[in-house]
Amino acid sequence: MEVDEDMIKKGKKSNLPANYNPENRAVSYDPWSEMDRWFDDFRSHFFGDFGFPVVSPRQSAWNQRTPAMDVADLGDKYEMTVELPGIPKENIEVELTRDGIEISANYVKEQSDDSKNWLHRERSEVSFHRCLRFPEEVMTDSASASMDEGVLRLLIPKQNPLPESKPRKLEIK
Repeated sequence: MEVDEDMIKKGKKSNLPANYNPENRAVSYDPWSEMDRWFDDFRSHFFGDFGFPVVSPRQSAWNQRTPAMDVADLGDKYEMTVELPGIPKENIEVELTRDGIEISANYVKEQSDDSKNWLHRERSEVSFHRCLRFPEEVMTDSASASMDEGVLRLLIPKQNPLPESKPRKLEIK
């Protein structure tokens, strides 16, 4: 394989494998990495053309994560819990309307340590957006939110609570 050393030094993009070592000019071939790259290219071209978000399996599962959300109907109010471990409450935004709620967060965790000569560093970024519609109108002025040990808890009173309906077992004939 002929290599243009000047192109590498100038940081220009080349078709060299990621594991190319200019010191010994040896290239080790990993067929599994090559197959991963092929499938990532296929997914990005195929699904990207249809407007779907494309997530590579090689990307961190954490930054693509959708937080677990539980909603309970307590009769006169809704209780919501959303698991957001590691996200400070300052980075969470909650917007409540009479018929729905939007919860979003954006958080970048980066440690700064200039005392080391870094060869490689990684950061984590968490970003998500969740929307939910309520079956009944709620009172936005009386709602409350609290955060404890990575769990966001929301209490949202209903405007006109409907009487609780009792489930009835049906006989199958």
